[in-house]
Amino acid sequence: MAQAQGLPEALTDRPGNPEEGRAIVTTRERGLCILCHGGPFPDVAFTGDLAPDLTGVGARLSEPELRQRIVDSRVLNPGTIMPPYHSTSGLTRVGERWQGTTILTAQEVEDVVAYLATLTEEPR
Repeated sequence: MAQAQGLPEALTDRPGNPEEGRAIVTTRERGLCILCHGGPFPDVAFTGDLAPDLTGVGARLSEPELRQRIVDSRVLNPGTIMPPYHSTSGLTRVGERWQGTTILTAQEVEDVVAYLATLTEEPR
């Protein structure tokens, strides 16, 4: 399934939509990315600083590398606090209502990858 460098194959046949991906990344109701990550989001108040800043992430990581981190970053770092957004294996303490479901759909993963890939400007 996963290779060390990432997941090269898109999860869907439809290309990711960067605008949808931005909505997922920057809202607290969907991806919750900003709970831990800061980034080039001047219109978003109170971003986190527990995880790497997303500014320039599209220049540092390829789409397969981004996809792997979103699908299940435990493949790269078993001790990560980042949740697996598109995996249900190896999870504990999952509420009954959410067992067997992923946080993001395959299309939402591709949308987030498409958005993060646009973040190519490094911090000043």
